[in-house]
Amino acid sequence: MKPLFAALALALAAGPVMAADADSATPHPFSIRDLVMMDRVSDPQLSPDGRYALFSVRATDYAANKGVTSLYMVDLNKPPQPVMVVEKGSSPRWAPDGKSIYYTAAKDGTTQVWHRAFDADASAKSLSLSVRTGEAVTAGPLDVNAFKLSPDGSKLLLSYDVFTDCADLACTKERLDGREKDKSTGTVYDKLFVRHWDTWADGRRSQLYIADASAPSQPVLLSRDIDGDVPSKPFGGDDEFSFSPDGKTVYFDVRIAGKTEPWSTNFDIYSVPADGSAVPVNLTAENLAWDANPLVSPDGKTLYYTAMKEPGSEADRFGIMALDLASGNKREVAPSWDRSAGSLQVSRDGKTLYTTTDDNGQHPLFAIDVATGKATTLVTDGSVASFSAGDKKFLLARDDLKRPADLYTADLKGKGLKQVTHFNAKRIKNAQTGDFEFFTFKGWNNETVQGYVVKPVGFKRGKTYPVAFIIHGGPQGAMTNSWSYRWNAQTYAGQGFAVVTVNFHGSTGYGQAFTDSISGDWGGKPLDDLKAGWDAALSKYKFLDGDRACALGASYGGYMVYWMAGNWNQPWKCFVDHDGVFDARAMYYDTEELWFEEKENGGTQFDHPENYERFNPVNHVKDWRVPMLIVHSGKDFRIPDTQGLGAFTALQRRGIPSKLLHFPDENHWVLKPQNSVQWHETVNAWLKEWTAPEAK
Repeated sequence: MKPLFAALALALAAGPVMAADADSATPHPFSIRDLVMMDRVSDPQLSPDGRYALFSVRATDYAANKGVTSLYMVDLNKPPQPVMVVEKGSSPRWAPDGKSIYYTAAKDGTTQVWHRAFDADASAKSLSLSVRTGEAVTAGPLDVNAFKLSPDGSKLLLSYDVFTDCADLACTKERLDGREKDKSTGTVYDKLFVRHWDTWADGRRSQLYIADASAPSQPVLLSRDIDGDVPSKPFGGDDEFSFSPDGKTVYFDVRIAGKTEPWSTNFDIYSVPADGSAVPVNLTAENLAWDANPLVSPDGKTLYYTAMKEPGSEADRFGIMALDLASGNKREVAPSWDRSAGSLQVSRDGKTLYTTTDDNGQHPLFAIDVATGKATTLVTDGSVASFSAGDKKFLLARDDLKRPADLYTADLKGKGLKQVTHFNAKRIKNAQTGDFEFFTFKGWNNETVQGYVVKPVGFKRGKTYPVAFIIHGGPQGAMTNSWSYRWNAQTYAGQGFAVVTVNFHGSTGYGQAFTDSISGDWGGKPLDDLKAGWDAALSKYKFLDGDRACALGASYGGYMVYWMAGNWNQPWKCFVDHDGVFDARAMYYDTEELWFEEKENGGTQFDHPENYERFNPVNHVKDWRVPMLIVHSGKDFRIPDTQGLGAFTALQRRGIPSKLLHFPDENHWVLKPQNSVQWHETVNAWLKEWTAPEAK
């Protein structure tokens, strides 16, 4: 890479010119080809002086069928177009002095932490960085999972997957190499998880180490005697561990595995001396529910973290806790704020905590006053996907239903919101999208429920349009004013469909009681809401053609499609089911995270079989009649593909028009670009086949 980067080195909207990208230059309805070729902006990092934004951008190499992530920088004082500073790197982080960056990238077949120093020309009219060549600062034989710099920049926290009985990293590498040479392929397990999300267990744990940032040698193990993963699997990150301001103590959250890991959500916060001189100490042992995201106040006196109260639940409300590190006293910071906090950041003066969460169809940034617990919405009307808080401003990655994420700045009161990057600008200009509107209605028990409608591209007043009725997964989730690379309403609007979705009882962002109400009642309240929401949408929006409508859903939404097939099939011309639960009884024994099944069904299947049968779709196959497309994947261990195969068998045996699309190489999500295109083209063809006027 060249050592000097000028502001005009890269055109902002530039990306790989692929076959799937060929039609982006002329106006056209938004398509799946547009979606997969979007540049994905994420992980904003504000420099310590507040001048520069460092962030990740994932471009699509369609021919190679993968994403390629690079690191960019932009001068917020004199905004030029962003400059690529690292090609094929991720997880960018500023050094505390702001004069260099750290990141992860490949080296000799493994992922390592790299360091790159630069000098910024403050007098330049456009961003010009004199960048010295990056160098790998770790050289271990294993991949670095995640890392974090100490407050003074002298130390690195590092997570590696290791065999915990090994004395060093080399031992783990030697053992893995030995397995590769072994001609036998069997593995003996004596406890769960044998597989998790999309990966079979191999006996390793993610463990936390510390090393010198300047010249790391053999790192020192900090998570000594911890039988668990730091960060957690499959989605944990560097917000699960942190330093004290003086760098002398490290805090992390972890779930002790033992033999109960698949049915436990008991994460705890641990502290450990940063030199590894003692074993970690559990600071939250009294709470048998989930404690997470440790963050120390700037004065070093208070440990903030998020905590659930209900053991065994993954969808309980995350309250914000404050632990006085001197006395050990704990208190909840905002007990009356009926929202579930995400990861935390703290203001430089320590008086305010910042977090994001779902809120009435949006995903805003909130400020929480530490002293009073008052919650204030700072940035809303869309989704704040991630953020970085500075002394005077926020740097935000923000998106909504009509545009993917870009970077914005706002002051610390959320005012003066300003867009500072314009990735995908040319594509957004030419790819026409549908307008949307939220609506409310009276659902189960006459309670207010929210949904939204998206108009088809090219909407004309007085015309009617076929409908894609989308049912969200989770089920403790929501269809919000946000951009998605999987279930994106605009891909249907671009095909000429109106979209209707309902945030039924069980959805997030409407209070914890609303979220909790779905447990034990999967086929009850939510179905009442979906029926009422459909009627309300048809009454309010006359352009919806109720005689040409198909229902689609994934995960819990897929479960609901199977349930609707036997319990509410009258309005629908077709169904699309992605990774849905077909047989609740078999699901309990086939899935990996048993805590979810046991929470949602009031216990184990062998102790409470009646709960699993109450809303079991397999018991209503005799009433199925609507044509159905099923999509399932071979590496989906959350809802294994035997569920989809069973449903397809039921459809075929009953003589109902049906198709099965199976991806052997995908997990619970379809992630590869060409597979995503195939998914959408198959789904769109199915919808059009059954909603065509002659199919009425």
